[in-house]
Amino acid sequence: MEHLYAPWRYAYVSEEKIEGCVFCHISNNLNEEKYQVLFYDELCYVVMNKFPYSPGHIMVIPHFHTDKIEDLDEETWIRVSIRIKQAVKMLKEVMPCEGVNIGMNLGKAAGAGIEQHVHYHALPRWIGDTNFISTVGETRVYPAQFDEIFQKLKNSASKYFI
Repeated sequence: MEHLYAPWRYAYVSEEKIEGCVFCHISNNLNEEKYQVLFYDELCYVVMNKFPYSPGHIMVIPHFHTDKIEDLDEETWIRVSIRIKQAVKMLKEVMPCEGVNIGMNLGKAAGAGIEQHVHYHALPRWIGDTNFISTVGETRVYPAQFDEIFQKLKNSASKYFI
């Protein structure tokens, strides 16, 4: 039997669970290091995904709580869109990755893990990052330490989010 270890996920099962919307909680605690916020302004923030699809997976989240993008005012929608564009540039240059997936999953039927608060995903991608173990073994292996990636991106964030 093969064993894969992901000690960073221990926090998922052992940490105290946040009551209510996790994104609103982070929005109200932006300077707490444990939430790994890379950047924020008055309308939105950029944060590392705590349980990522790939190393460096980040999200752009409006402070305004809604599950419908059509509820966002124009200024917030434009700002979130600008921030995702800046996030892509940062991932390409700092990681460096060969491509980036961006998107939103709106509603449970669309695959939203946290469906009550809209958010953009930006996932760095590399040629060959999906292989046998991911496609057949239904197991994902991350070739990186997430705290190191956070520090690398955090140290570069002020260059990209202006």
